[in-house]
Amino acid sequence: MKPKAEFQSLAEELQCCILSFLPYQDILRCTSVCKALFQTYISSSELQYIVELGGQQLLPVPNVDLDNHTSVFQRLQLLRGKAHPWFKFDIHSFETVSIPANNKMWVANGHLCLWERGDESTTIFPILPKPSQYTIKRDRSQTSLRSNPNAYGFDVLMDPLQNLIAVAYATVDNHFQWNDERIYIDLGVLDRVGIHPQAAGQTLFLSKLPGIENCDTSTDLGSLTLKGFGRHIALWRSLRIVDANFPGSLRWGLQIWDWYHSTTSSSVLTDTIYPAYEEAIDFCFLGNDKLLIFSDIMKLYSIEDTSQAPQLLACFLFPVSVASILCTQSMDDVAHSSWPQMQAQQTMWTSDPKNQLVSIVTRSPGLVFIISTKIFFNLDLFEGMAAEIPWKHWGPLNTRVFQCRSRCGSGVGGNRVLLPFPVDGTTDIWRPTKYRLHMMDFSPLAVERRQGLGRVVKEPSTIEITESRSGETLAESLTTSLPYVEVVLDPDRTFGFRGFEKIWIDKDRVCFYHGSNELEVIEIAPRAIDAAL
Repeated sequence: MKPKAEFQSLAEELQCCILSFLPYQDILRCTSVCKALFQTYISSSELQYIVELGGQQLLPVPNVDLDNHTSVFQRLQLLRGKAHPWFKFDIHSFETVSIPANNKMWVANGHLCLWERGDESTTIFPILPKPSQYTIKRDRSQTSLRSNPNAYGFDVLMDPLQNLIAVAYATVDNHFQWNDERIYIDLGVLDRVGIHPQAAGQTLFLSKLPGIENCDTSTDLGSLTLKGFGRHIALWRSLRIVDANFPGSLRWGLQIWDWYHSTTSSSVLTDTIYPAYEEAIDFCFLGNDKLLIFSDIMKLYSIEDTSQAPQLLACFLFPVSVASILCTQSMDDVAHSSWPQMQAQQTMWTSDPKNQLVSIVTRSPGLVFIISTKIFFNLDLFEGMAAEIPWKHWGPLNTRVFQCRSRCGSGVGGNRVLLPFPVDGTTDIWRPTKYRLHMMDFSPLAVERRQGLGRVVKEPSTIEITESRSGETLAESLTTSLPYVEVVLDPDRTFGFRGFEKIWIDKDRVCFYHGSNELEVIEIAPRAIDAAL
């Protein structure tokens, strides 16, 4: 007779150790096998913490101080206590922050970042800082950052998490003209004057856009946009093409630097837009090694090696043609910080870039696409398919689409979305209406466990849209089924057209900009709950 090697004959501590190596979904499956395994799970804070992290699609962040002073049981309580208040926070309970005049404004890591193009000044200050929070407060002219004080500034990137400021500028001649060879990006630190200690050098240098050698380009650069994540900085720029065969076309280029290691880069993408709608393209980083470009065709690239052009990994066909597209993604990642002060205040977890949300807002038609990023990290699912993956093979199960008025903002943080919906259901941009704010949580545990806190939506939803293509009006339907939990935050409070012009989810805060000179800030305070299942 063969000896039995039963799992349940092992000591409970050893069972927990073995189970802790499983993905959180498999741990939950094991709890349904028998009462003994279920009891083992209930008795283990470690296993519950693994499930809670995975189910909320978070990653643990190593921190020596927190690891030494905070037990797993306390972390589990804190993690669950932070999730519940999102389903019923009071949008009446807010504090206001005055906003100086600016051309560009954003919220990042507890700070308000402002750029005033007219007097070329940048301002950064903490939003209602907490006593233990490392903060940066600075108000200065861009001329103190640029190696050439007579240059013209186009865009600014401020990253408080890395104490980084980047300025894109061009040197101009006496006729206020410039070209690619005169565009630079200077790097510095936010809290003082000086070169960033992590940077390979003070200035990043551009490469010439390929494909324009045989055509004339104007000096109208259109837009220059800076974005960054961790060790990567990207600059999107465009040039008008003067060509009788392609009137009104635009040549765009995107260059990515690994600013930790080099001031030059061969990581360049370029293409032509015809007609020349600059707003028809946007891009975002997916973690430290992937880049996603949004247009009628979404293209996923690997950017691990910036000494060569980005490597195309997959093309995803978008279901509608758009003249304007805007990408919004979670900006609460702390794992990429290399700045000592920021490392000291890191939290115990952060959003998993492989399981976040990206919000794509389109105009004509006015739609909001909430897309799970996990589809871009599971390319084996599409092995053997065509080079361009049709919408029906990737979109419906990994997306939820909502109709909206295109001028309204949306907020994305991890797996949560804040989105305003018209009270009367209209999407006509010329029809005055009021809005209510909806909070949607797309994390798996929210869908499985939050039935008492919100409306669980698992069934597919269909939107009927009409498009004009090649002079023809086409009607089609979009059916999507990414599950989520939804709550209407205070049905009695409605807002006007500019009530949600901009929305930011910044860790445990929500910031609203209503088009005035004030920012409304709401703290999502954690509450104490029982850590038992």
